Parts: sequence; C-alpha cells; structure tokens
Amino acid sequence: MGELFDRLADRRAAASRWYADSSLAGVVLGSIAVLVGATLLQVSFGAFPLTLAEAWGAVFDPEVVFSPAAWRAFLLGGDIPEWFTPQQHIVWNIRLPRILVGVLVGANLAVSGAIFQIITRNELASPYILGVSDGAGLVVLVVLTAFSELLPFVPVLAALGGGAAFLLVYVIAWKNGTSPVRLVLAGVIVGTVFGSVQRALFFFIDDLSTVMSAQAWLSGTLLNTDWGEVRIALPFTVLALALAFTVTQELDVLALGEETADSLGMPVEKMRFAVAGIAVLSTAAAIAVAGLIGFVGLIVPHMVRNVVGGDSRRLLLGCLFLGPALLVGADVGARLALSPIQLPVGIITGLVGGPYFLYLMRKTENLGEV
Repeated sequence: MGELFDRLADRRAAASRWYADSSLAGVVLGSIAVLVGATLLQVSFGAFPLTLAEAWGAVFDPEVVFSPAAWRAFLLGGDIPEWFTPQQHIVWNIRLPRILVGVLVGANLAVSGAIFQIITRNELASPYILGVSDGAGLVVLVVLTAFSELLPFVPVLAALGGGAAFLLVYVIAWKNGTSPVRLVLAGVIVGTVFGSVQRALFFFIDDLSTVMSAQAWLSGTLLNTDWGEVRIALPFTVLALALAFTVTQELDVLALGEETADSLGMPVEKMRFAVAGIAVLSTAAAIAVAGLIGFVGLIVPHMVRNVVGGDSRRLLLGCLFLGPALLVGADVGARLALSPIQLPVGIITGLVGGPYFLYLMRKTENLGEV
C-alpha cells in the first residue's frame, strides 16, 4: 500500500512539473510574440518617413549585418562607417538600439523585482517601492547634473546608491525581525525622502537643457537612447542575470521563511543581503540608462507567479521574457500614440501599473506575503 501511495505521489509531482513547465512555455512564447510585434512597429514607424521595405531592408542589409566595422562601432564605440545610408543610420543607430535598451531594462527590472519579492516574502516589494530605485536615481541624477566626467561609472555608482537605500530600508524596518508591511512602509519613507532630495537638486541647476533632460530621466524614458546605452547596460545586465540564475536554489529556501531556512543550515541574513546585492546591481543597470521606470518590477513578477507558480527558476525565466515584452510594448505606445509627441515610457508603465496594483489590492485578502 505504501508503494502505491509513493507512485501516486510521484505521478502527481510529475504532472505538477509538466503543468508548470507548460505554463512557463506559454509565458515565454507569448512574450516573444508581443516583443516581435512591438519590434515590427518600432522599426517600421517613426518621425523619419520610411516605407516598410526600406525599414526592413535596412535591418537585414548584409552590408551592415556582416560588417566588422559596423559592429565594432556599435559594441566598442568606434566611428560609424561613412557608407551608411540615411535609412541604415535611422534603423541601426536610433530604432534598433532603443529596442535593445528596452529589452535590457525590462529584463533587469522584472528579475530584480522578483528577487526582492522572494527575499522579503512580500509580493508588494519592488525596486521602486523598496526605495532602491530612488537611492540609485539620486546618485545618477547627481552625476548627470554635476559630475559628468563620472558617466562611464554610472552603473557602479547607481548600484552603491541603491544598495545604501536598501540597507537603510532594512534598518528602519527591523524590530526583532521584519515584516512585509514594515518593509513596504520603510521603503515608502526612504523613497519619499530621496525623491524630495532629487527635486531639490533642480533649484541648483542653471542650465535649462540639463533640467529638461534630468526631468525626462526622472520620468523614465528610452528617448534618445543609442548604442552608448547598450554598451553601458549590457555587461552589468549579463553579470547580474547570470548571478541571479545561480542562486535559484537559495531563493527557494529563502521563500520558505527565515525559521525553515535557518533550520536547513542557511545563514539567512548573509544570504539575503548577498542576493539583494544582485537585485540592486540589476536595478542599477536599468536606472543608469533609462531613469526611474516604475511598476515593471512589481507587476511582472506577480503576473508570472500567477501562471508558473513560486519556483524561483521558472519565475526568473518568465520575468526574463515578460519584462522586455511589457517595456518594449509600452515604449511603442509612448512613441507612437501621440506622434510626433513622444511620452516617457515611465508614464505608460505608471498608467498600466497603477490600475493593476489597485486590482491586486482589491483581489487579495492577505495582501503582502508571498
């Protein structure tokens, strides 16, 4: 009889894994479909008039695709080849880099949001709500307005600012341990203070163009992004995501709660801060090139979790695909909805994320704990 029950349990476990993997495949394929559709629109339409044949002829032009000089310029910052036509320049130096930056930023924000939600066991946690975005954003804003010579080090400086903000949130929330509610409230406090300091900096800036660019950056935008932003974000994104997928087992243990993780021999606080450092680095890579884009790190992990469950590997993988799809799709709307006026993508994510957050609040009785 015991052997029969074991077989039934094994079959149920196998069926559960198959269902979760199938759900993950659906998230991945659906996200790819949305991303491809958004890419088609982003490349095909814009202020500079191009026919569909001209736009996609430039995308697949073998002179560019197989040109070492072109890729050296894109990835290493060399001079663009003189033989580039206007169509090639528009597509390869303006539209495609904007898509790539959107992919990197969306993946970073979604994955970091998932990590923060796991380590705090709080589905309301995100880089924005926990104050990490505002801490990193304050450092980046200071660099943009006063220390432009430090721009090559922006991701590292942003990571330091975000890490300091998260540490401050944790210290404020600590009282014989932490709770989901205290972490959120501490994050709101820290984010509000840092946001006020950001706004105060505008009174010390005399150059109007600097004020306008900084304001656009605070709103979260992919406007005027090019291969320079890709070069800034790509190495830090690869590092952060690679580290994130190496600690999925540790994330699964942390998700069980502090007492269970401690009973299994895990140094909970050390592991929590080590994993938080990965999320902070991922957040910093996004903020350094696109500014303060809210709600992506909040709603994407929740949407993926509802479909694939709480397994960390599946959750991170789903976020890796859905985050870029959501952000690039939102950027298409920001760019084309009121053309020729281009809205910051952060406004679109806020308009989508706010109602979803309200829906989440109304739907969930025990709002907070994962």
